Amino acid sequence: MEREEITYPLGNSDFLRVLTNSFKEFIEKGTSRSTAKLKPLHGAIARDLAEKLGRNYTVFSQGYGIGKETKIRGRYVNKAVDITVKKGERAVAGLAVKFVMQNYSQNSNNYFENMLGETANIRCGNCPYFQIFIILDKLPYYQRSGELSRWETFTAHNAEKYVTLSQDDASIVSIR
Repeated sequence: MEREEITYPLGNSDFLRVLTNSFKEFIEKGTSRSTAKLKPLHGAIARDLAEKLGRNYTVFSQGYGIGKETKIRGRYVNKAVDITVKKGERAVAGLAVKFVMQNYSQNSNNYFENMLGETANIRCGNCPYFQIFIILDKLPYYQRSGELSRWETFTAHNAEKYVTLSQDDASIVSIR
């Protein structure tokens, strides 16, 4: 499949073309487990960040620069991060990118719990950490056999926990 042309800095239409390229990789590979779909997506975000931040920062990601993720020191464990921004040798920010393409309801708790754990680990290690969560409003749900079972709808209710996580401030402790 032919890839969409991308221009920088990324605007909304450019970012949609990046998603299209990532989706085309997914279709060609036939599985969401392949890292091929990540390279155009992570690489484009990393390049855009690098161009906006300038030469005082180095950005690491699959599909950009040296083409590899790098680790950020967490409170509990060091974590290879989708996109890492460094100033000198010190990580100053990290971004995780999730692009859900199928079977959301089957994995919804795992997606969120993994995001929550990653975010807490890195933020509590005193490094800003952000999640980019990309999901279609209608998603195919496949049976183990690969047969399409139904179409799922991602709703505002599904999004609530991600919005809450995005607004969380690690420096504030509250008991509900």
